[in-house]
Amino acid sequence: MTRIKICGITNEKDAVWAASAGVDFIGLNFYKNSPRKISLDMAKRISASLPEFVKSVGVFVDEDIESLLKTVKKAQIKAVQLHGNESPEYCAELKEKVTTAIPADTLWEGALKIIKAFRIEENFQMERLADYQNIDYFLLDTFVKDIPGGTGQTFNWDLAVEIKKTAKPVFLSGGLTPENVIEAIRKVEPFAVDVCSGIERTPTRKDYDKMLAFIKAVRKT
Repeated sequence: MTRIKICGITNEKDAVWAASAGVDFIGLNFYKNSPRKISLDMAKRISASLPEFVKSVGVFVDEDIESLLKTVKKAQIKAVQLHGNESPEYCAELKEKVTTAIPADTLWEGALKIIKAFRIEENFQMERLADYQNIDYFLLDTFVKDIPGGTGQTFNWDLAVEIKKTAKPVFLSGGLTPENVIEAIRKVEPFAVDVCSGIERTPTRKDYDKMLAFIKAVRKT
């Protein structure tokens, strides 16, 4: 079954509604320049309100590792989504430091899951992926200059099919909506689909009708 991640959640009401509707992951954005940036206090409240089967994912862009780990610990985040230019060495250091900074019993299966995002364009260099074998998931988003994510634009899903051959589970993102998500799943067969702007009323509030339509569409596949 394809998992569902709703990203850019900014308030407790939207988070609880999404969890009740059957999503698997809630994305909390800590990138300072994002219109969906969330406060640490709100992130803590959201994580505490989620049932155990819904995992909170912190979205970071080139964040200092020590600062990232403090946020993860305080907000009880179960996975991190690295959406910047984080190097393989950065990911390895993060994995190593988690073991001493955060108690294993507070994490997801005893570990902090790392989702490394890649912004995909037609000339994307597939060989880059081989250097990221110490992370848990790839997230594929659309490349738009100077915008790390939440663009509302799709990319060539044929490239996603090729990337899947790396054997890393894939989160498919970029311009997904209730109208195109079934086609995307049938084409790519991702581990999870990730939606943000496609189900929004505003950058800080989700549209519940669109969210429910998206979830129902995914569950049909």
